Amino acid sequence: MDFTVVHLIVGENTMRSSGSGAVLLMILLSHMTSALEVPLDPKVLEGLPQPPTITLQSPKDYIFDPRENIVIHCEAKGKPHPNFSWTRNGSHFDVEQDSKVLMKPSSGTLVIDISGEKAEAYEGTYQCTAHNDHGTAISNNIVIRQSRSPLWSKERLEAITVQMGVSLVLQCRPPAGLPPPVIFWMDNIFQRLPLDNRVSQALNGDLYFSNVLPEDNRNDYICYARFPYTQTIQQKQPISVTVLEMDTMNDTSLYNVTNFSANPTGERRPGFMTPLGASSTKMVLRGETLELECIAEGLPTPEMSWQKDGGELPTSRVSFLNYKKTLKILDVSEADAGDYTCTATNRLGTAHHNIKVNVKAAPFWISAPRNLILAPNETGILTCRVNGDPKPDINWFVNGVPIENAPEDHTRKVDADTVILSRVQSGSSAVYQCNASNEFGYLIANAFVSVLAEPPRVLTPPNQVYQVITNSLALLHCATFGSPIPTITWFKDSQISIKSEDPYVIHENGTLEINVAQSQNSGKYTCIATNNLGVKENHVFLEVKDPTRILKQPEYKVVQRGTSAVFECKVKHDPSLIPTMTWLKNSGELPDDERFEVDADSLTIKDVTDEDAGTYTCIMNTTLDRDSASATLTVVEKPDPPTDLELTDQTERSVQLTWIPGDEHNSPTQKFLIQYEDLLHEPSIWVNMTEVAGTRTTAQLDLSPYVYYSFRVLAKNQVGYSQPSQPSRQYRTNPAAPDENPSDVHGEGTEPGNLVISWKSLTGFQSNGPGLEYKVLWRQSDVDQDWSSKTVANSSHFVVSGVPVYVPYEIKVQALNDYGNGPEAEVVVGYSGEDLPLSATDGVLVMVHNSTVAQVHWEPVSSHSVRGKLKGYKVYYRRERGLHETEEEVDQEAQHQVLTFSGNQTEGRLPGLQPYSLYIIFIRVLNSKGEGPQSQEKQFETPEGVPGPPSFLNVLNPSLDSLTLEWGPPVNKNGRLTGYTLKYQPVSNTTEVGPVKVMDFLVNETTVTLDNLNSSVLYKFYLSAKTIKGAGANVTKEASAVMGTSPTQPPPHPTSPVTQSAHPPLHKAPSVGPVFGIVNTSVSEECALITWEYFGHHKNIYVEYMVENSKEDWKKESVNGSHSHILKGLKPGTSYRVRVVARDPAGPTLHTTSEEVVTVPAVPSRHVDIATQGWFIGLMCAIALLILVLLIVCFIKRNKGGKYPVKEKEEAHQDPEIQPMKEDDGTFGEYSDTEDHKPLKGSRTPSNGTVRRDESDDSLVDYGEGGDGQFNEDGSFIGQYSGKKEKDTHEGNESSEAPSPVNAMNSFV
Repeated sequence: MDFTVVHLIVGENTMRSSGSGAVLLMILLSHMTSALEVPLDPKVLEGLPQPPTITLQSPKDYIFDPRENIVIHCEAKGKPHPNFSWTRNGSHFDVEQDSKVLMKPSSGTLVIDISGEKAEAYEGTYQCTAHNDHGTAISNNIVIRQSRSPLWSKERLEAITVQMGVSLVLQCRPPAGLPPPVIFWMDNIFQRLPLDNRVSQALNGDLYFSNVLPEDNRNDYICYARFPYTQTIQQKQPISVTVLEMDTMNDTSLYNVTNFSANPTGERRPGFMTPLGASSTKMVLRGETLELECIAEGLPTPEMSWQKDGGELPTSRVSFLNYKKTLKILDVSEADAGDYTCTATNRLGTAHHNIKVNVKAAPFWISAPRNLILAPNETGILTCRVNGDPKPDINWFVNGVPIENAPEDHTRKVDADTVILSRVQSGSSAVYQCNASNEFGYLIANAFVSVLAEPPRVLTPPNQVYQVITNSLALLHCATFGSPIPTITWFKDSQISIKSEDPYVIHENGTLEINVAQSQNSGKYTCIATNNLGVKENHVFLEVKDPTRILKQPEYKVVQRGTSAVFECKVKHDPSLIPTMTWLKNSGELPDDERFEVDADSLTIKDVTDEDAGTYTCIMNTTLDRDSASATLTVVEKPDPPTDLELTDQTERSVQLTWIPGDEHNSPTQKFLIQYEDLLHEPSIWVNMTEVAGTRTTAQLDLSPYVYYSFRVLAKNQVGYSQPSQPSRQYRTNPAAPDENPSDVHGEGTEPGNLVISWKSLTGFQSNGPGLEYKVLWRQSDVDQDWSSKTVANSSHFVVSGVPVYVPYEIKVQALNDYGNGPEAEVVVGYSGEDLPLSATDGVLVMVHNSTVAQVHWEPVSSHSVRGKLKGYKVYYRRERGLHETEEEVDQEAQHQVLTFSGNQTEGRLPGLQPYSLYIIFIRVLNSKGEGPQSQEKQFETPEGVPGPPSFLNVLNPSLDSLTLEWGPPVNKNGRLTGYTLKYQPVSNTTEVGPVKVMDFLVNETTVTLDNLNSSVLYKFYLSAKTIKGAGANVTKEASAVMGTSPTQPPPHPTSPVTQSAHPPLHKAPSVGPVFGIVNTSVSEECALITWEYFGHHKNIYVEYMVENSKEDWKKESVNGSHSHILKGLKPGTSYRVRVVARDPAGPTLHTTSEEVVTVPAVPSRHVDIATQGWFIGLMCAIALLILVLLIVCFIKRNKGGKYPVKEKEEAHQDPEIQPMKEDDGTFGEYSDTEDHKPLKGSRTPSNGTVRRDESDDSLVDYGEGGDGQFNEDGSFIGQYSGKKEKDTHEGNESSEAPSPVNAMNSFV
């Protein structure tokens, strides 16, 4: 049982009475309350009284099949359930008295068994009544009629004979049936007759021929009528039609000829067969379907058209049937009334027919009366607003009785289509009926009035959670029931009273609307329902969620077939919502193919095929919203090759090629490439000929003579080139004289007195015919003489002999064949062969800029003496000797240095000269053939410069507070030495250094003894030599007074060696005797510097070395022209034997120095290892013995119970000798060499057991204690160190260093 919503509609039509009736109505309306809505909730409906309501009834016009039972429906609801009764033809119909009639239980539906009975006995007008304690409802008047399918009346149909071209109508006229039958025409084999613009069936079933043709001859035109209810088909007698042509008409006497005309086969203007006349009328009811028909005759067959006068046809409801002969308009309204014109047209003219359409209307509802539920003392209105044409009459009934015959009720007022109920009371419930009727029909509507008194009920479930998306509409329901209708108020979070204003709207049914929900609208909402019988509240919750948005949409893809396509679809959504991603292809599901892989935010299509092209849509759904985005996939591929190549417009030198393009595979063709094959000269080789735009399918090709052409075409699109097309047929061109001459013609002599003429030969394709030869022509330029010529074949050069040296020649090479000569050849200029220059340059001048750079100038030579193309000048210069050297010391084997200055330059710069030296210079002229004679030698001197570093610096005789330094003069003095400068300073293992002391020495002083040195301090010495130009580079040494030199640091540059000398210094090399003098060595990590004095003249000098005590061969490195060399890549911790060797290239003579042993340190360090000094060891042993005695005394005292402050005693008697040591770890501080920028580290291993490397790559690695150190004969330290670089992690915190006295002392504390 459901109650429908009651709406109160009051307007002008509801107040039709005038005078006091209108005043009364206004007064009543002012006291009315809102109508009440009763929900469908069974819990609410249970116990509530309800007048009857008709829920199901049969249609007003009920046609039944006599072979089946008659079922007349009548269903109703109410509380209590209603009783049913029937009337037939206005009188009570006693169902129980007729055994053939059965009323269904709890229902008013009648089932009438008409088997064995006359069905006509039950035809009539039936009406159902439903009644309970609260009122009576009635159904429509249901007219029951039996379906009928009468037989066709027997008739004799005569054959019809007509002239060709005239019109014809075959009438059907079926018997009247109920309902009317469906008409169609067939032949005697039950095949439908073909209908077209000429032959058509009218709405009444007649068959119309606009003009007859010979093919219309037949004797079986049969009209069939199908009756839908009985499903029976009846046929008319066949009609025979004979069409006579003109020839037949002239020879045959006509019988029963119809529609004879003076010009039977002639053409004629259109005329209407139906409807007849110039105009007609048509009436249609509102809401029904309008069908207008115009069928015209004429020859040729007319074309039909429709229009509405003064208006347009309703395109959404109009359709044209039967080849535009029928106009059909659905759901007719009053606006469809008017004049419609149908027009028939052929080439001879037109015909018009006007149809005036009138639209009438059976009664139809504007506002039917609605059920009304009122509380006691409330006022309500029932309205029955209808319309129709003509205007319907309205009659009111109460419980099925005319309202004027019903018991008088002072609370009820009837005013035309309105019933006003004032201050209703309990027990006054009833069912009111409104009956509206005119000549075309009637309407009956039931509306009950129920008087209830109920406290408020909230029907919306409690604590319901509403979830919406931000910026969307939120509707919070508060469905209530009560009588009187409860008043609804809303609160947010139980505190804020909500008014019907932005952003809230409170609807009449209690629903709270938030038009644009925002996150701040989330929360708890309370609705309260109130009437005069009570109060009820309910709580609901609103959650506003973030919208689902696709951040990265899939993009349009163009991919090649066989590759992969990836569509991305990255989404943002509310975290509390569970998203579901779906991919669609062309709005359908993805193919069931493993090539389609769907990931969290992408779709991958592997090995794409042509069928994969389409639109792919990514849809992201949540429970509240969705978002989608689409992209198109276009699959492309290389185009198919063109086909059907044809050659047209053929001439001797051109042909037109046409082709049909292949499939583009979704990528437009950009161009076509045309290739040719020369089957005569280069078969199987295809050459690109030309390109044309991708929109063209023809090309005009220029051809060459004497070629057997075959063409093919390739198409290119975005993906690439297609396969070549099939070759065209062969096309041969006739021979002709050459069109071109050889290219790249050159003339150049290879020998003095000759001229070689060369060219690039023509190809067979370019030859244009057989017998290709070349005519070579030449003559000397600027000389009045005739051309000399020579014809050659199968060659690309020709040599002309007996020509002057390097003179210009004009040269031409012309092609010719058996069919003639080629075009006139272009003249090129070449030169005969060159010879060596004749003369040398004069006026050589040298300007010395400084000790290392000079500028040389010379006079240019004459062009004729060059005897070729001038390439430039070669400047030869050589260091003769140092200015401080004697003639005997001159290096006779010194190599010349050569600089080439290209072109016609007359000056150049000589860099890299050695200071204080004598140089010899000369110049030669250079052409392509070679060098000319040298110029006169010129000498020049370079001024003095700063000297190189001293050749060595050794430490001798170290003692506790003094040591002696000895040094040798620089190898490269670069001038006259004026003395030496010695600087030294104390250094430590920290960045701190001590003050610098400076000492100057005369040039003949090479030793010095330094006194008053600190034995526990390491010193660094810097020694440099001086000339008048200043001091040169330093040689450095580190040493202490106790131990002598420390291992030297690696030399930063060969000019700054750290030396170890095995021999006393010699300040002057002997003039006779051995070729080698002093050999000095200096070692560092992985390299060694070897310097020597050399007095010989040999050029081939080598440094040879090998690992000591090994059987390997000597390794040698060439050091020609130098007095020093660095051996790199030596293995740390290894000793090498080194010697310097001079070889005489003219003989087996071999000169060698004595072998030197060079030991590369394993782990270099700079610390002073005082732990190996005897005095220090003795001191540490004494301290250890003293500590042991103190421990024994302490132990004895403790056993006797006394207390002895051991630690205070230890601190009081601490040895002052060890105070300078740093902290507890016993390490020395670091120092930094500010001059060399190479910070040095101390010698002590840190307390964590690791050895740290300095950040500088040039600094020596720290070394640990306890190594097997060794000293050389001169006191320098060359031993191998055994300290570890790093401490293994598994060793924990245990010390890895050797037990030094300092560590031993720390272990006792």
